[in-house]
Amino acid sequence: MLRRFQNAVTSLLLLSSSGSGGWPLVASAASLEKVTTDFGPNPRNVGFYIYVPDTLAANPPILVNPHWCHGDAQACYAGSQYATLASRYGFIAIYPDSPNTADKCWDVSSNDTLTHDGGGDSLGIASMVRWALDEYGGDPDRVFVTGVSSGAMMTEVLLGAYPDMFAAGSAFAGVPFGCFAGDGYGVWGGECAEGRVTKTAGEWAALVDAAYPGYDGWRPKVQIYHGTNDDVLDYVNYGEAVKQWTAVLGLSEQPANATADTPVAGWTKSVYGESGWFEAYSAAGVTHNIQNQEAVVMDWFDLACTGDDCFKWGQIIPI
Repeated sequence: MLRRFQNAVTSLLLLSSSGSGGWPLVASAASLEKVTTDFGPNPRNVGFYIYVPDTLAANPPILVNPHWCHGDAQACYAGSQYATLASRYGFIAIYPDSPNTADKCWDVSSNDTLTHDGGGDSLGIASMVRWALDEYGGDPDRVFVTGVSSGAMMTEVLLGAYPDMFAAGSAFAGVPFGCFAGDGYGVWGGECAEGRVTKTAGEWAALVDAAYPGYDGWRPKVQIYHGTNDDVLDYVNYGEAVKQWTAVLGLSEQPANATADTPVAGWTKSVYGESGWFEAYSAAGVTHNIQNQEAVVMDWFDLACTGDDCFKWGQIIPI
């Protein structure tokens, strides 16, 4: 399993760097910078890297992009088109860096990280967002998160534990919130990875509810992608995530509609509820080396929007 996982990570690097949107390059003097100042509670010493484009939009949105296992902030920055897109549209991109020196996986297992402001890696990342919002006059209603593999797991952790912070998230080849839960930081959840953790929709939703006791507010949009032949994080996790997020969002487990061959031949897009608040992409024949889809994610977040009518946190959900 470990060798297969490491091989998958190498392929992820190659796939991520290939991109998918054909976005034109934007000349920019901006670069990835490490933040060394005190940016707030960070009990696990998560590294903070940020890309601030030369020209910021008024009240710029923020995109958080956690990396995969055996990756780092620099690889994530170089391996996708989000910095180029940030320069084009004026949003800020945050690239957290895992403190786990053994394998650079994120802590998606500890009770701390699975709890709102409870500690763990998730609190460090939340502190980065709060600092950037204050430092750059960012729009607190337009904060988004996306990641691949371990970065996808952290994406779902942040959506579950910080629903008051993130307007939407997009997770590529991840697992449901709490699926890796264990006794310790950064514990590898072998049973979950192998598809041996299954729960009812209500049980999955209860894990998310417990992440922020007493919270009954607005919930972010969620988008997931998973390959049917994933050999690292079994495809069973796709179905379990569908159960979890439809229950959390109060939607039927049966999709309202499904579209074949989108955005790639062999992939099927399923939309849940008339609101479209949850989307799931099943990639037939694809292994863990699923390709990032920046154009689709940008559209999901409405990050190309620079006007007054952009999608944002708290927007009324159409029923």
